[in-house]
Amino acid sequence: MAFIVLSILLLLTLVSAQNKQINITLGSSITAADGAGWLSPSGRFAFGFYPKGLTGFAIGVWLATSPNRTIVWTASRDDPPLTDGSITLTFDGRLLWGASGGQEKAISQASEPVTTASMLDNGNFVLYGTNQQVIWSTFSSPTDTLLPGQSLVSGSELYSSVSETDRSTGNYRLNNQNDGNVVSYPAGTLDDANNAYWDTGTFQIGFPITLALNSNGVLYITGNNGNYSKNLAQATTSSGVDVYYRAIIDVDGILRLYSHTFGTNNASTTKVEWAALNDRCLVRGVCGLNSYCDLGPDGEPNCLCPPGFEFINSNQISLGCTSNSTSVGDCSMISSNGGEAGLVMATMNNITWADIPFFILPSTTSFDDCRAACLDDCFCEAALFRGDECSKQVLPLKYGRVGSNDTLFIKVGTMNTNNRSTTNDKKRQFSSRALITTAVLATFLAVVLTICGFLIYRNQRVRRYRRPLEYDNTSFDEETPLRSFSFEELDTATDGFREMLGKGAFGSVFKGALAKGEKVIAVKRLEKMVEDGEREFQREVRAIGRTHHRNLVRLLGFCNEGSNRLLVYEFMSNGSLANLLFRSENCPAWKERVKIALDVAKGLQYLHEELESHIIHCDIKPQNILMDSSGTAKIADFGLAKLLMPNQTRTFTGIRGTRGYLAPEWYKNAPITVKADVYSYGIVLLEIICCRRSMEMEETGEEHSLPEWMYECMTAGELRNVINDEVVDIAELERTVKVGLWCVQNEPVFRPLMRNVISMLEGNMETSIPPAPASFS
Repeated sequence: MAFIVLSILLLLTLVSAQNKQINITLGSSITAADGAGWLSPSGRFAFGFYPKGLTGFAIGVWLATSPNRTIVWTASRDDPPLTDGSITLTFDGRLLWGASGGQEKAISQASEPVTTASMLDNGNFVLYGTNQQVIWSTFSSPTDTLLPGQSLVSGSELYSSVSETDRSTGNYRLNNQNDGNVVSYPAGTLDDANNAYWDTGTFQIGFPITLALNSNGVLYITGNNGNYSKNLAQATTSSGVDVYYRAIIDVDGILRLYSHTFGTNNASTTKVEWAALNDRCLVRGVCGLNSYCDLGPDGEPNCLCPPGFEFINSNQISLGCTSNSTSVGDCSMISSNGGEAGLVMATMNNITWADIPFFILPSTTSFDDCRAACLDDCFCEAALFRGDECSKQVLPLKYGRVGSNDTLFIKVGTMNTNNRSTTNDKKRQFSSRALITTAVLATFLAVVLTICGFLIYRNQRVRRYRRPLEYDNTSFDEETPLRSFSFEELDTATDGFREMLGKGAFGSVFKGALAKGEKVIAVKRLEKMVEDGEREFQREVRAIGRTHHRNLVRLLGFCNEGSNRLLVYEFMSNGSLANLLFRSENCPAWKERVKIALDVAKGLQYLHEELESHIIHCDIKPQNILMDSSGTAKIADFGLAKLLMPNQTRTFTGIRGTRGYLAPEWYKNAPITVKADVYSYGIVLLEIICCRRSMEMEETGEEHSLPEWMYECMTAGELRNVINDEVVDIAELERTVKVGLWCVQNEPVFRPLMRNVISMLEGNMETSIPPAPASFS
């Protein structure tokens, strides 16, 4: 009788292997087939076989989304595909894959024999020992994904997958470092700043942290025995029994938060709730060595080679580029004057690279001297000019991408890959002939250029009095460097500086026109400039000119002639935000104001976080936020603080900035960081909300400041008072007010970074109630 009962129980166990179940008993098994697995009670998750390659399988856990299942964990992910066999929970308490011929491989490494197993509804496959204690689980050994209730503890990592169909270890990793910082790196690199491309900013926190995801879709870090917590992302899709969340370091190296919502007939929709980065070119390693990344209009990264380089394999451009000159770095090719024969320095602007120098030149090294120093050094293959520092580099160059203040000088030659078998003697002979030919050509060109120069000079003297200027509109496309204007040219373009658009702390702005009046420009005459000489002024201006962002007013050119310092900008036809908020009869609609706030925040994030050399604006206010013809807000005057004399200001305090927008640290003689801009932005955001000037209350004798009034309205539940009963989403209004109040906190450490400001404004990050703003004068 006992034998019959045991047989029935065993039969029921085998039959239920493909059905929903809680406990998987010893002896249970699954035969390899697409989708064969043990289900969770809800049927949403399963542990079993999924396809890998054309005919094989892998073992893992998946969420039953449609049309394709979502893999959340994989066993032995780098093993070759399995072609047959079965998964068995053996009677001696092991979880194994086995196949004919005595093949077997352990799937788990449990600390003691297993008694039962379960596929839980949270996506965790667990093994139990005696007394139903969990002795192993998939949650304890994550691959690329975190599910609600799962944690990435200090000292552990997530690795991306090769592709959506191949869950083998990919090219990127997310490391929860022992120093309390969670950092993204390319796989196979050291844990250092040159390789990092995203982090939680907690490297000085002083204790280990844990990265976790909760059932409400909040991705957060916690530590110090639960006394510290910081939210990284908050899902906007409402949580519920039919919504599942996961955080994953995706195949492209970006940490993302997803939601999966199930509807009728088990159909599901997938949504990206949050992404750590929006620009895929910011991911280090997206392009191979000696190549750089340029983001296409579709948001896809394009990999390009520098001058004098070509792709190693044009069919696999991610492999990177190689120099097509064999003599670069060949010290046997030194010429009599100390340089390498037949080589020149190509210049690349607006491309940033990892700075890994073998020699750093003095800070007094000029732009031209930096280039010459590398050309004369046979070991130097490139030179990076960043700010006021020149550093010599060797190949390969790493992590190139468009967008920076940097200039790269890269050594290139005339010899290509077909010359690689040439001996050094032949190289020297070739170089000698090349030098003789070059000398003859140079002499001929010198004569021609002298004649041409005379003709051009004479022609310019005749044309000097013609007006208006006839410049081609295409001279200011995105790839063209800044143009250097003469003072006379700008005097002509502005009709003698006749039409003033405005006057501010940095000088006066005039309207002008190029190309027969078709190209409208704004010309700013700067006042009280630093007397650092022509080269230094041009260096700073060109650094500003290499910044390109849709929310920054574009610098087109400059004039540096005698005592005249002028900057030429794109013309902003809709004036300043100050005019829009405070001087127009009707304040812009709420949705327009929120869009403006986001535009300004994104421009500041670019200045603060996306440039290699961060820029602190120092004077964020509505007058310095201009509106283009399409209603896009753009920040003006960024970077000009670098061009002004230390005491040049229009404030009451003798410091840079404008009263009413100054962060408290300006008054305390404390170090100024990007958080000073965050404070100014917070004041501007509160002004945008209520369409009132920050100084209006003080000027009219009211007791409260704008932040204090906003805080009182928020805590009293009277926020509609700040918008004059305008019809708005009250939750969005409250969230926006909270963001503004966080930005104007007295201590810089409590103010958010601009990327977090954007996430909060967009509703992608939880915004808690801020402390009351501190009063100061």
